[in-house]
Amino acid sequence: MHPLIDVPALARLLRSEPPPILLDVRWHLSGPPGIDSYRRGHLPGAVFVDLDRDVAGPPGRAGRHPLPAAADFEAAMRRAGVSSDRPVVVYDDADSTAAARVWWSLRYFGHERVRVLDGGYHAWTEAGRTVTTEEPAVKPGDFIAQAGRLPVLDAEGAAVLAKSGVLLDARAAERYRGETEPIDPVAGHIPGAVNAPTHGNVGVDGRFLPSQLLRERFAQLGATDAADVGVYCGSGVTAAHEILALTIAGVPAALYVGSWSNWVTDPTNPVATGESGAHGH
Repeated sequence: MHPLIDVPALARLLRSEPPPILLDVRWHLSGPPGIDSYRRGHLPGAVFVDLDRDVAGPPGRAGRHPLPAAADFEAAMRRAGVSSDRPVVVYDDADSTAAARVWWSLRYFGHERVRVLDGGYHAWTEAGRTVTTEEPAVKPGDFIAQAGRLPVLDAEGAAVLAKSGVLLDARAAERYRGETEPIDPVAGHIPGAVNAPTHGNVGVDGRFLPSQLLRERFAQLGATDAADVGVYCGSGVTAAHEILALTIAGVPAALYVGSWSNWVTDPTNPVATGESGAHGH
């Protein structure tokens, strides 16, 4: 199943019986909580999912958005109406960063039919589609979470991959170079990692670039389907966006969920600054 769906295709699906489960996962690192945006208007039938509460475990040594326990994720998805036998469509109101983390998490825990609305809420409203403030009555789902359906990395695995394969750092270039670090206590990157900021995956309209352009972008960085590829970011959210882009490009990749926020909790982990990006081939 292609990981993206466009507005006309989603509109058709929502008229079918049963329609897909629609998850609104608006989330802003700084700014108003996503639930406020949801209450002001959302796609008809959409259920709000809180990225911090429902899609991540408690922050700590494992990182700012570590993997949730399978039982917790299962309960959150069931509350949102998710069942294993019904397709799920996820959207946010930015460039699909938050939506991608939910897409990745559902796939990791075993849901086979999950897609992201390309362009999200803005693409829907710009196409003249209706939104509503009505919150749907949710029939609890029966989703069963089974961890491990997509590859993940820990700190040790990320360090090895940076030397033996291709480890992409999905953060902005200035954070990668260590010139600024607005969130984590240490600035810099994992030695050997190659910078591939997620904003390069989408156009100005917040929609993903065509698969051929994404393939070319990642190939220039050494990330092809012939290489071992992993991705990290600050806390494993924008890295999921990168994995979605890599999936569109036909390149399998592992997610270092703890990412930089986990890496820097161990003072023995080395830190690089400046431009690097030598491939470990």
